[in-house]
Amino acid sequence: MLQTLLGILWAVIGGLLYAGQFISVVNFPLAQRLGLQEDPETADPMSSRLELMTARWDLALLWLPPVAGVLMLLDHPWWPAVSLVAGGVYVDTGGREWAKVLGLDAQGVPVGSARERFVMKVTYGFFVATGVAAIALAFATLI
Repeated sequence: MLQTLLGILWAVIGGLLYAGQFISVVNFPLAQRLGLQEDPETADPMSSRLELMTARWDLALLWLPPVAGVLMLLDHPWWPAVSLVAGGVYVDTGGREWAKVLGLDAQGVPVGSARERFVMKVTYGFFVATGVAAIALAFATLI
């Protein structure tokens, strides 16, 4: 049950989030207009630059959770191992991004509108919660 739920969440939502980062890398102003990145009117230029650089790095790592999700849905024998790595990626990404936003905020650097900040918190919470759940499920399966 949990394997199927995580598989769906990571394959669908993780895939959409990855696609959003791809758009951000290819055309950052378009990503801003689509609401995938902070509106330049509500974000400091430094914050926007950080987000562009983060999107580039995310393309190297954030493909793992959608792949792990598909492997979970297929009940492929590699899903636990891939999920351990993917879960670690999501826990790190969510925690690090949350810490970055809190640090910028503490220094008075504008980081998006109230709505955009809410979306950030939900996204980062999704990363951490599903990452921890996947790691626990993978360990339980492997042991």
